[in-house]
Amino acid sequence: MLHFVLLIACAVAIYLSCEWFVNAVEWLGERLNVGRMAVGTILAAFGTALPESVVTLVAVTTGATPEAKNIGVGAAMGGPLALATVAYGVTGAMLLLQRRKRRAQVAAGGPAVGDAPEPARELGTPKDMRRLAKDQTWFLPVFLVKVALGLVAFAFKPVLGLAFFAVYAAYFWREIRGDHEEDEEGVELEPLKFQPRAASPATWAVVAQTLVTLVVIFFASQLFVRQLDAIGPMLGLSASVTALLLSPIATELPEIMNAVIWVRQGKTKLALANISGAMMIQATVPSGLGLLFTSWHFDTALVWAGLITMAAIGYLLVMMRTHRLTAGRLALAAGFYVVFGLGLIPILG
Repeated sequence: MLHFVLLIACAVAIYLSCEWFVNAVEWLGERLNVGRMAVGTILAAFGTALPESVVTLVAVTTGATPEAKNIGVGAAMGGPLALATVAYGVTGAMLLLQRRKRRAQVAAGGPAVGDAPEPARELGTPKDMRRLAKDQTWFLPVFLVKVALGLVAFAFKPVLGLAFFAVYAAYFWREIRGDHEEDEEGVELEPLKFQPRAASPATWAVVAQTLVTLVVIFFASQLFVRQLDAIGPMLGLSASVTALLLSPIATELPEIMNAVIWVRQGKTKLALANISGAMMIQATVPSGLGLLFTSWHFDTALVWAGLITMAAIGYLLVMMRTHRLTAGRLALAAGFYVVFGLGLIPILG
């Protein structure tokens, strides 16, 4: 019973911390004079991807056995899978809920909720779709190489880990130097939680709120994963199923919470940018660490995870390229995670 109580408490702590984090990171982006989209793809993504990256780093550098080191490899594969399926799916579901709420308020004679686009239609302009598709076209080839390297063995494979860091550096530079014309004009930031009465909060307060919320997110996420590992066997799930099916969702919970909060605030672009930016980090930094410190060899379950991730991104990329991405079609991305779970049954059985 204690594990279930702690699980719920951690989820609440992560949600509340993420609400304060997105509030702080928007002000941080304003202070650093980076584009609005870079707030999602770089600043927010870096902060929320930090827990998983640390897990991978610790596992691959301090693991006493190859099995212990492979925990980091599993985390490097599970993160992109959960983001490409569950995180995008939850975002689509939230947009559908927002549409229902907006229609109910309009029917009651009240104002519409937020400023998000009508979820029944395409999520954004053709320019927005090109912007989102560009992120996925960065991710997909990098992830394909990442999976291919897990199927072969050669002497200089560890050196290629440095190439993954270089790819992220190039992506980082592109985002930071991006065209600010893509930014939303006239977006008014909510007051900083640390200084709610200040029209323009102090920089120290912005940095302090960012760091404090990151610390809470980090420790709450780790405790959440531990409770999930304990609850899995109670539900009759094997350690392998818990590690591959449930743990990735737990580790990506901050990104999912960020998306929920931003969609609720009507900031759909930031929600999607946070997910795509986190995916780029997950495709490069943990992978580079894994290549440097492990044999980077995939078993059948990891290959299956890679195939489902690529299928989900391929589906979303087609929807974006053909300008047919709606909230409903975005929500369908979560179905790929169901397919992954069903495919695990014969693999692990």
